[in-house]
Amino acid sequence: MSICPKNKSSKARRDSRRANWKMSDVSLAKCSKCGALVMPHRVCKNCGSYNKREIVKVDAE
Repeated sequence: MSICPKNKSSKARRDSRRANWKMSDVSLAKCSKCGALVMPHRVCKNCGSYNKREIVKVDAE
């Protein structure tokens, strides 16, 4: 159980507190090997490399 507030919070005060909860766009970086857009610190799905080294073998289709 939580503590009951002493006074009622107004809608403006409540909504201004919630105003900073916004989503940010996904940051993408270029793969150093193939140039595809990849999330940082992840293995590239296009060529399977990470930090200029091949980590995962990708089938060429």
